[in-house]
Amino acid sequence: MEIRKVGVLGAGTMGNGIAQVFAGSGYDVIMRDMGQMPLDRGLSAIQKSVGKFVEKGKMSSEESEATLNRLSTTTELRDLAGCDLVVEAIFENFEAKAASFEELDGLLRPESILASNTSSIDITRLAAVTRRPDRFIGMHFFNPVPLMSLVEIIRGFATSDETYATIRDLAVKLGKTPVEVRDYPGFVSNRVLMPMINEAIFVLYENIASKEDIDTVMKLGMNHPMGPLTLADFIGLDVCLNVLNVLYDGFRDPKYRPCPLLVKMVQAGKLGRKTGEGFHTY
Repeated sequence: MEIRKVGVLGAGTMGNGIAQVFAGSGYDVIMRDMGQMPLDRGLSAIQKSVGKFVEKGKMSSEESEATLNRLSTTTELRDLAGCDLVVEAIFENFEAKAASFEELDGLLRPESILASNTSSIDITRLAAVTRRPDRFIGMHFFNPVPLMSLVEIIRGFATSDETYATIRDLAVKLGKTPVEVRDYPGFVSNRVLMPMINEAIFVLYENIASKEDIDTVMKLGMNHPMGPLTLADFIGLDVCLNVLNVLYDGFRDPKYRPCPLLVKMVQAGKLGRKTGEGFHTY
């Protein structure tokens, strides 16, 4: 199947990044969110990102203009009906994602593909709410999407070989490196990453070291580009908690139990960069 028109469900950090990458690769993109304000913020983020590419000489002014011209926005889900592919990039919550997919399934042509950018939720379970589980797949991008080359491609139980090949080849056309991953909680990236972040939070919780020193140990000792607490702030502490809960519920293994400090910080609304305060202040 040839992909020409792409819908992106969600205009947040991941959604607008995914929309930018598709538009920059020559695809017509329609980005949908529930209100005009998040759409305006998402479009502004894309314009700013594209502008930086032009400043750095990675994109010409003509290419920048063409990218933005291939983008449109809407608050109506039915406006995605003509898309060949819809990539969902909304909040990491099964019920919210499932409701969107169930509605989209009734709007799209039978041959259209549904993809989720979920970072941890079971693809087979999401696909089961639709009548097209063979044309349902996980397409997990990484933040910031325009700069990060990796895409985890997750096959659900019923995902067809044709759907997988289409999405794998599409990722390559986007300039990404696709990695095939089996459908288990957290996939590869978050199954490895989140326990590390959670353990760093436990180290802070137990007063073993300061937040600055914990980050410094991992940066200088393990050569990580940023410390785990800074990374948690960048990802969003609410997202980290949601992923850990998915891992804990999926495996029933106490090693995935979220640190009580993380739970309290999310309850307090200290979610990291997006709220101005998490483990660090921004």
